[in-house]
Amino acid sequence: MLVVPPAFAQARGQITRIVVPFAAGGAREILARTFHGELAAALGQTIIVENRPGAGGAIGTTSVANAAPDGHTLLFAASSHNVTALLARNPPYDPIKDFAPVANIGTQSYVLMTSAELPARTVGELIERAKAKPGALNYASPGYGSSGHLAMAYFAKVAGVKMVHIPFKSTQDATNDVLAGRSQALIVPNVGAMPFAKDTRIRLLGVTSRKRSHFLPNVPAIAETLPDYAFESWFGLLAPARTPGAIVDSINAEINKLLRNPTILQRLAAQGVEPRPLSPDEFAKVIRDDYEAMANVVKTVGRVE
Repeated sequence: MLVVPPAFAQARGQITRIVVPFAAGGAREILARTFHGELAAALGQTIIVENRPGAGGAIGTTSVANAAPDGHTLLFAASSHNVTALLARNPPYDPIKDFAPVANIGTQSYVLMTSAELPARTVGELIERAKAKPGALNYASPGYGSSGHLAMAYFAKVAGVKMVHIPFKSTQDATNDVLAGRSQALIVPNVGAMPFAKDTRIRLLGVTSRKRSHFLPNVPAIAETLPDYAFESWFGLLAPARTPGAIVDSINAEINKLLRNPTILQRLAAQGVEPRPLSPDEFAKVIRDDYEAMANVVKTVGRVE
């Protein structure tokens, strides 16, 4: 039986904030709300999901890094936690040293989609066409440094092709441009691709995970054509560094219980997230490994616009 540390037990009934470092209504907030009510009941606390957007997530993230390490301020983070720091000239936070990994929620893959007007029905055919006419094809993204930009630029580098990047203000704007046939390709989170599985205006060529996703089992993995390519995002809770291990362990245990709850699993599936309960140490390794992988991607994007 888990023993909750006295300082944390005395705080039962108090407020815990889960900071989402992006604007309200985004995927990160939706995911945070898939479990915050059940977690509040398990911890005997009121949990508030608080949006603190700005600077690509850096403002809200830095606020958590500077918060009291008492378990009552948590960050709902994803792989962009590492990317934002890697892209900044003077990062306002250290994504590894300033945080204590608390609980991994799950992972999400992305999907390479192309306009149906482009005569390429497989990843291999897309690569062949791009190589035949360097710079003739373009790809849309939600903006420079976004996951869509990084994933697509990395794809181009690994495939050895040159494609023109066209940034938009949102994933929806980028998707609409591909649907209209003005842009040829883009990479979006799987939840954004699933509604188009039977849309004749667009083709789903490959998922970015190393293996096929059970959300889109008929779509091959890009790695089946490019073995060195993979791009996924983790989602999880972080606390300020120096948060006592006993507090971290108590929250981790409750989150991992929730990741076996059918209702929670159904909510996560609706967002295209595969649950992955881990210990704090295992989650820490995921973040460190992802930092190294994203550093390589960001370095690549610096050479491939």
